[in-house]
Amino acid sequence: MRSGFVSIIGRTNAGKSSLLNALLNEKIVIVSHKQNATRRKINGIVMNEGDQIIFVDTPGLHESEKILNKLMINEAVKSMGDCDAMIFIASVHDDTSDYEKFLNLNPKKPHILVLSKVDEVSNEKLLKKMMQYQNFQSRFTALVPFSIKKQSYQKPLLDEICKLLPEHAYFYDPQFLTDTNEKEIFRDFILEAIYENLSDEIPYLSDVSVDKVVEKAGITEIFATIITEKDTHKSMIIGKNGETIKRIGIFARKLIKNLTNCKIYLKLDVVVKRGWSKDEKIIKKLIGY
Repeated sequence: MRSGFVSIIGRTNAGKSSLLNALLNEKIVIVSHKQNATRRKINGIVMNEGDQIIFVDTPGLHESEKILNKLMINEAVKSMGDCDAMIFIASVHDDTSDYEKFLNLNPKKPHILVLSKVDEVSNEKLLKKMMQYQNFQSRFTALVPFSIKKQSYQKPLLDEICKLLPEHAYFYDPQFLTDTNEKEIFRDFILEAIYENLSDEIPYLSDVSVDKVVEKAGITEIFATIITEKDTHKSMIIGKNGETIKRIGIFARKLIKNLTNCKIYLKLDVVVKRGWSKDEKIIKKLIGY
């Protein structure tokens, strides 16, 4: 019996969250085409025969001078030392520069290199890309291609991961998908709804606080607050006659309902906290760093 923690590392938009959702066969983490969507670490628990893998989804590695982004990067780097092993995920479309930057961080724990989005290229291009990464074969324990859409190579990937885990009793009940509080997942789903229903700038200056969750017979009531930096942003989030926040609510309720299989009532308020994304104390309290 093996059990341990595996951090999923990679640049923003490399497919880390999509990989975790695919391995869980359930959506529990935010997925967006916009950069830096993942702000918080979320654990996903996967059983592979008799072994237990606790995956840790992390913010993407990138370079930024913004306080919020710096804190996100610190969380990702910290997770590299707190785990038993790592997955570095790289898009098959990328060159090797992001992986080289990762290696320059001198990771101490063993890692597997996963090439994502392989269904989007020909076998010839995939083999060419794999040959490029073979130049670093002394640094990784395995190189595994993976298609999230087709979920190909899932079993070989899980088998390779388990080889790196220590012999240990299960950390969690094998029936659990995650140890993350439901409120944290709801918060990220609402944030994803904001990302998908607003322009590029606004989501990065907004976040969500889930204030209360009330479980009733046949329905879960969620009361949440969207926090943003400017009155103009608040107006854009609400939209003309409340149309935008209505769309956000519909989108978020669908995500939450798909996870909980329960009818959802969602009440969203919007407040302005000027400069919150530049205030380390507010960020740590809001996001949990």
